[in-house]
Amino acid sequence: MTFTIPRRTILKGIGAAGLGTIIPGAIRPLHAASVAPITVVINQSPWFESFRKTVEAYEAETGNKVELDVNPFAGSLEKQRNSVRASEGQYDVLIMNSGWFTEMYAGGFVEAITDIDPGFKLDPDVYTLGDTIYYNAEKKSVTNDGKLMSIPVSPLIPMLYYRGDLYKEAGLSAPKTFAELEANARKLHNPPEMYGIVQRGARGPHTVAYDFYPYLYGMGGGIFKDQSAGDYSVTLNSTEGKEALDYYIRLAKEAGHPKTAASDQAEVIQAMVTGHSAHIMMVIAAWSQMDDPNKSAIVDKVEWAPPPSAPGLPTAPGLGHWLAGISKNVPDDRKRAAVEFLRWFQTKAAQLETAKAGGIPVNAAVYKEPIAEERKYRWMKPLAEALPHAVNIYQFPEASEVIAVLEVGLNRAVAGEVPSADALNGMSDEIEKIMAGHSYKTGKLDPIK
Repeated sequence: MTFTIPRRTILKGIGAAGLGTIIPGAIRPLHAASVAPITVVINQSPWFESFRKTVEAYEAETGNKVELDVNPFAGSLEKQRNSVRASEGQYDVLIMNSGWFTEMYAGGFVEAITDIDPGFKLDPDVYTLGDTIYYNAEKKSVTNDGKLMSIPVSPLIPMLYYRGDLYKEAGLSAPKTFAELEANARKLHNPPEMYGIVQRGARGPHTVAYDFYPYLYGMGGGIFKDQSAGDYSVTLNSTEGKEALDYYIRLAKEAGHPKTAASDQAEVIQAMVTGHSAHIMMVIAAWSQMDDPNKSAIVDKVEWAPPPSAPGLPTAPGLGHWLAGISKNVPDDRKRAAVEFLRWFQTKAAQLETAKAGGIPVNAAVYKEPIAEERKYRWMKPLAEALPHAVNIYQFPEASEVIAVLEVGLNRAVAGEVPSADALNGMSDEIEKIMAGHSYKTGKLDPIK
């Protein structure tokens, strides 16, 4: 359901008052205490409530107004695409997912924050998340030699959730390798009362693919050879890729849920909070639901760890983060107001509010605060351990086309409709055609058997 707060049009011009003369072709740095109201287009997600509460704290502290247009995942993207292509945008702040932020950068739809306010300074403790907040238009690359295009909103990566109480009873230790995870899942597997692990396998806008990334990259595989160097040769159907997909399918069949191919995020979380799963590999944004007595039957029983990996390789969770960029086709007073919100949002104080509201802080200083020692926030230290190893999966604007291919192919493989090798070879062929069609340097491996 879409929830929209009507725009307060009568307040639209407040931010312009007292700013003085604007130099033609430029936007003055913001100095006004009050600014125009802004509208943020955002998705409904497990972390939305924490964002909403943080916005309420901003409004209470500053008196400035922020309206939220809340939509399902795909609906948010559709609204953003429509707004940025209009003569004047409806939305001032775009909450962009890792799957489409490059599209907004490369398309020229997002205004660099430092072009709006040359005096804006990024808080040095803010996670840059693979430097995805920057964009170099000349190189067409997401690199820190580019302009500051956005501020992180939620540094989401998947983490391993596991039942600490069951681990203690069985004498188990948090798994560091995939072999250890499989052994632990098998040991605790007792269906239908308890599944060793519940995984996401449903097809969606960015569903089974996102949950597969920690396995693929954690086993040394990948989708492309070297995106940073501009080499988009497809490597999905490598030996490591097949090992990862075979492992994912085996877990589902032998230590997982019988309806993995139909399970989406809601079903995976539900299995955990109702006490029917020993493990899930889920985006960290769902942490607060585990200890919510109104939603969970396992309060204080879940622990967290970085996703496992193959021996000798680091954990490799895929970035599924969200970034806040400022739309280029909105009036200058709203751009300045958006900058002021982001300036406040990135601070340690604001991010402490986010953590207390159940969200994931984007400021590393919060993870060093006493709050990280509290039992309620026991996920913070494992997350801080994993974040430096997070992988930016896509560095090109057509990522959604590749994701669509993965969603179909991986879902069919998990459902048992096609063998893993056939699924990988088929997806690789389609992805290679997509990249060639967009004139990227590409190629593919020989079919794997």
